Amino acid sequence: MDGKIDLITLIALVVALVVILKLRSVLGRRTEDDDARLERYKAEKRKAAANGNGQDKVVTLPQRETSGGVTPSIGGIAVAEAQARIRSMAGKNADVERGLLDILKLDSQFDPEHFLTGAKQAYELIVTAFAEGNRKLLKDLLSREVFESFAGAIADRESRGEQVDQSFVGISKADIVDAETKEGIASVTVKFVSQLITATRDRAGSVIAGDPQAIHEVTDIWTFCRDVSSSRARSNPNWRLVATQAPG
Repeated sequence: MDGKIDLITLIALVVALVVILKLRSVLGRRTEDDDARLERYKAEKRKAAANGNGQDKVVTLPQRETSGGVTPSIGGIAVAEAQARIRSMAGKNADVERGLLDILKLDSQFDPEHFLTGAKQAYELIVTAFAEGNRKLLKDLLSREVFESFAGAIADRESRGEQVDQSFVGISKADIVDAETKEGIASVTVKFVSQLITATRDRAGSVIAGDPQAIHEVTDIWTFCRDVSSSRARSNPNWRLVATQAPG
């Protein structure tokens, strides 16, 4: 009798151990379905952020903060610091240095480092909005000509029933490669090197371009503009994307 009880108890323990190990093997690892759900969640979060109110959609490329809200003169310490940053960022590129210094002469609050931070934020927003077909957000960030080009490409894609699945991985490099002022308009051109996961699907959901599992590197050269011709114009801190080009 005791022997039978011990045998039954032993069998029960073995069964319990097998069940526990099985649960741990399932609960302790992420499956492809889990990864897919995570990607859908991130896409929904990006879409929700892009569909916020209109004020949130305007990307303000940051400028240098000033104490007491007073704009310093060209000879002030803050401007001197900005000049030093410009020379450091331009390196041996005399054209970039001269162009950025010309912008600083017209707008004493201009800071190239803060500009570059805002430009990278704008780049991610625009690339993501284009993939999602978010015309409303793009209209707030692009010049009329660039918006019409982007909107046309989105319309062509939609007419074919195609959809872009994209994950923005990050920006590995962003450099100012050109800068100038012309008739009171400041222009700054930035070369971006970014990493994306992107795939285009047809109506049936089949991948026809790209790879949903691979990270690929993208290089873009974008030009942003802002009116700095008067104090009234400078009160609007927003820059717009006015030109895009592929590296030569």
